Amino acid sequence: RLLDGAPWKNASHQLTLEVVTPLGDDYETLTDAKCILRSSESGGRALIRLAEGERLDIELSLYLQIEKYIDSPKASVATRSVKDILLNRKNENRDRRARILVQLSDLMVAGDCYALGQKPQIKAASPGTLLDELVNYLISNTYTKLPYLKVRQADPIAEIKAVLASDDIGQHGFKLEGEEGNHLAIKEMREYLHLKASAERVLLSDVVDRFTGIPWGWKPEWEVVLLVARLFMAGEIKLMCEGNDLDPKGAVEPLTKSVRFKQVAILKKKVPDAAAIKRARDLYKEIFSKVAREDADGLVADYRAALGEWHGDLKGYVQTASAKYHPGKLVIDAAITRIGKQLAIRDAFEFIEAMLLDKTDWLDTGEDIHDVVSFYKTQLPTWRKLLEALTGFGDNRDVLQKDAASAAALADLEAIRDNPTPYSQIPRIEGLIKTVEGINESAAQVKRERALNSIDAKIAEVMKSLDQVQASADLRNKALLGLQELKTKVAGLSSIPKILYLQEQAGNLLDDAMEVIEKASPTPASVANDPGAATGPTVLVTGPNTTPPKPSKLIRAADLSPSIYLETEAEVEAYVAKLKAELLETIRSGKRARIS
Repeated sequence: RLLDGAPWKNASHQLTLEVVTPLGDDYETLTDAKCILRSSESGGRALIRLAEGERLDIELSLYLQIEKYIDSPKASVATRSVKDILLNRKNENRDRRARILVQLSDLMVAGDCYALGQKPQIKAASPGTLLDELVNYLISNTYTKLPYLKVRQADPIAEIKAVLASDDIGQHGFKLEGEEGNHLAIKEMREYLHLKASAERVLLSDVVDRFTGIPWGWKPEWEVVLLVARLFMAGEIKLMCEGNDLDPKGAVEPLTKSVRFKQVAILKKKVPDAAAIKRARDLYKEIFSKVAREDADGLVADYRAALGEWHGDLKGYVQTASAKYHPGKLVIDAAITRIGKQLAIRDAFEFIEAMLLDKTDWLDTGEDIHDVVSFYKTQLPTWRKLLEALTGFGDNRDVLQKDAASAAALADLEAIRDNPTPYSQIPRIEGLIKTVEGINESAAQVKRERALNSIDAKIAEVMKSLDQVQASADLRNKALLGLQELKTKVAGLSSIPKILYLQEQAGNLLDDAMEVIEKASPTPASVANDPGAATGPTVLVTGPNTTPPKPSKLIRAADLSPSIYLETEAEVEAYVAKLKAELLETIRSGKRARIS
């Protein structure tokens, strides 16, 4: 940027390279001591003092004079002979320029180098190599803290936006200490801001200017802003713009536009006093039953960790708590909102102040959360057993209500289910279920045995018909399968309505089995068409001593009664006569009557 004291273009850069040639006015007076002194001025400066050269001034002067004349208006109007002479001179000047460049290269390599008040020993074979080594020496010894910024972002503005958009507040402080977070650079900036911001107002523009300059050189400037954003999200500093506190969302625009840097002020966070820290530690112990660290930052970090764990647990229970008859949904929603607002406070002073201000509410919330978390972590299986039991008892509710013990136990179970805070009643559930189950099973056993006896009777009837036609094994399996499956199903039931329903279905399966037997015979028997009867054709099986079963007709005895109740002898005699006539008609028509 300087040649023999004269600036070349803009010479106001933080780093300056100066070259002194034998043609400079002060060349003869520039001793080693003066060169060392000059290289220590104006921040980062390097100086090259060329070695002395013979005829350098003469060659340069002659070169410039010839170039000036060749380019002058006189040369353009010269005679042909003069133009030939000028052409020869131009060729000579081209050779002279090459000689001058070689001479300057030799003088530079043979000269002396100085940088930052030192005379480094640089050995180089060419000017290019010499300049590379000298400038590298200048940079590495000027920007001594440049290596603090180990990890650079391909798109630092996008990273700034990502940091400010992150809601994982509790992790920001941890990330500052990692290699990826440039912990040495963060430490440097943290120390500066904590010292500077406690004494005066610090603008973001001042911070950027400082850390892009000597001895840091952290460029581009967005790398510096990214460090500020990380400290901000970790809760170590506050940002203000035009007198208003910035939240992460509001900080995006002023932190990603360089024209706004002068409007952003950085403030050191307030430090809570010893009394406030003690009260906050006592509150932490009351809420979480643990002891927190004694310093403000450690205390807040412990709060964040504990609240964050609660927050994660509660969010995991939201879906389950939203199901019918599951307690704690309102508590979970309210707690998630409260914890989220508390974790959004980045400043440690404000964090502790907010906790102490709402101490009573936090103690109540803590108790509610303890109950809910304990319920969903340890008591949920018992609760699900309660819901399953009540669903299972629903079919037999009418029967259970008639027994005093089961009615009381059932009422208690339903009261626990409908209680918004049933946590203290959970231990009673197992005993109450056993009480109801015992009575329920006794009532179901009576109906189940009756149904099984009825099904066995129908199976015996099918077996009788199968024996009558000397049925094969395949026919026996086919005819008996439905009734046998029904018997297995009834044997595992405790629902009285289902038992009674399946018992009634056994009659239909009996008719189906008889129809299978009849169809298996090659010669069907003729059967009178009676649309009101459930009948199946009789099959005549060939073979010695075989008699096919008669077709059947279902007679529903209740359908023959003129009224629900029979109240007189005359009504009884009339009903019996009608039933007898129906039965006799069926028998006389060659069918079997099945009464239902």
